[in-house]
Amino acid sequence: MFKGSISAIALAIALAGCSPASQPTSANQSAAATGEQTTVTAQSRVWWDDAVFYQIWPRSFYDTDADGHGDFNGMTAKLPYLQELGVNALWLTPMFEAPSYHGYDFTEFYQVESDYGSMAEFEAFIQAADAKGMKVILDLVINHISSEHEWFQRSAAGEAPYKDYFIWRDDMPEAGSGWGHAWSDNDKPDAVWHWNETRQQYYYAAFGASQPDVNLRHPDVVAEMEKMAKFWLDKGVAGFRLDAVRFAMEDGPDAQADTAETIAYWQSFNQFVKSVDPEAYLVGEAWVDIPVAARYYGEGKGLDQGFDFEVGYKILGLLQQDAAGEAQFGTMQSNQQSNQQSNQQRAADAGVLSQNVQQRSDSVAPLNFFAPFLTNHDQERVAYQLKEHDSKAKLAAAMLFSSPGTPYIYYGEEIGLTQDRSGHDVFKRAPMLWDNSNQAGFTQSDKSWVEQLTLFGDGFPNWWPDFLAEQLAAENRSVAAQQAQPDSVWQLYKFLIAQKKQRPELAAAGSYQVSQLDNGLLQISRELNGSKSLFVLNLTDSAQDISAINRDGLTPGWTFDLDGNSLAGFGLLVLQSAE
Repeated sequence: MFKGSISAIALAIALAGCSPASQPTSANQSAAATGEQTTVTAQSRVWWDDAVFYQIWPRSFYDTDADGHGDFNGMTAKLPYLQELGVNALWLTPMFEAPSYHGYDFTEFYQVESDYGSMAEFEAFIQAADAKGMKVILDLVINHISSEHEWFQRSAAGEAPYKDYFIWRDDMPEAGSGWGHAWSDNDKPDAVWHWNETRQQYYYAAFGASQPDVNLRHPDVVAEMEKMAKFWLDKGVAGFRLDAVRFAMEDGPDAQADTAETIAYWQSFNQFVKSVDPEAYLVGEAWVDIPVAARYYGEGKGLDQGFDFEVGYKILGLLQQDAAGEAQFGTMQSNQQSNQQSNQQRAADAGVLSQNVQQRSDSVAPLNFFAPFLTNHDQERVAYQLKEHDSKAKLAAAMLFSSPGTPYIYYGEEIGLTQDRSGHDVFKRAPMLWDNSNQAGFTQSDKSWVEQLTLFGDGFPNWWPDFLAEQLAAENRSVAAQQAQPDSVWQLYKFLIAQKKQRPELAAAGSYQVSQLDNGLLQISRELNGSKSLFVLNLTDSAQDISAINRDGLTPGWTFDLDGNSLAGFGLLVLQSAE
């Protein structure tokens, strides 16, 4: 009946105490492979333990002033939508003034992006979100700023005290010296060292010439970054998603990422943030394998959470041949190797899910340190990778929400939003499709911001009209269309979000058990103190019999793909015990 139970583990941890910096009372406990239940005594919880985050790209969410750009008022107007979906925490990608469309090279620490509106409108959005019980965190870029920032201009001119606010040197390192992008095997010094004509020196910029790294060894720079954090916390934001945390403190060609000095910096930054607001939340983008990412926990004194970049690769790898889009800034060697395996090998081994959870549990961080997600703004969209196969998208969502940790959703994933093509990042960050009206209800303008081609360089094609026409013709890709269908991707996300918030076994403390039947059915079981959820996923394209599944004491939750004892190809069944 079983393939020897490919994977059957029960993982449980005691939750962290009131202080985010405190050690869990019983971290990383792992029960025997029999699937036995570990009983956990719940401790006081922090708010992000119960959060379901929704990542918003503000420029693409909703435009209220008909300029083609999403804005703060647009996000405020769509809060009822987000409330209906069920999310209770929002991550805004950069919304400070910046010369680029993406904002990761901001020029101002204390001004909002003018394309998005005024500071008063931003503050009104924060207040409106709070009134609906939603926390808001901002994308904070501390590693680097824009080359157009006043700091860099004055540093290039040699002015005190700005002279040493960045990392300068007289000569270009030789090829073969080890300098290059820290997230790849690239041994090209000119990828990170860039010439400045004014100063007649080279400066270090890991992410390109327009984004010079700041010198976080300089006390003035450290103090300004803390001042900036306090400014926005005082505005009412609940914390920060910290960009590129691995690269804060480089220390030579063989130490451009994950240095001990970098870990210590984030511990210090966390200490300052908690002094301003003890409940403020820091989540780090450490795009690296789990054992390294876990180091940013900093023995309980570092970041509150870090993203699990591996789980999305593994989930998508079970559902399609080329698992996950090519990472822009990641160093996921294990994923790159697994992507080279055949689809048959990956699909046959759903144990990668339990291996992922076990690896998190075995790391130096507690299990609830990790925040799982499918994709973000740097990765090809789920629907694009899965060729707009909605049933597979639903299975991906089920695997995400059955995994322990605080889940993150990238805007549009809940409606199966896809992209026109791979290549430029703008394809991953295009406007939300709200309905089948002009510009899919995103803007009243004749053109959206993605058609302002000067933002993307000479010769960039105007791809949006044809892509939009195709999406509108499909008639099922908008929010309005998805909400009207009882078994849509959107309806499943709404269901899963509600379950994640309501059912105790879906928290990090619940056991996690994976097993696979000979016929390709996958079972994911979560249980805590008698409360149980069972996810049954058909990883094949043909209907499969589920009579071998033990459903005693469980009632149906999501059953649209079930016909008697037959689960449709790529179908999903969710069963639960009575609450």
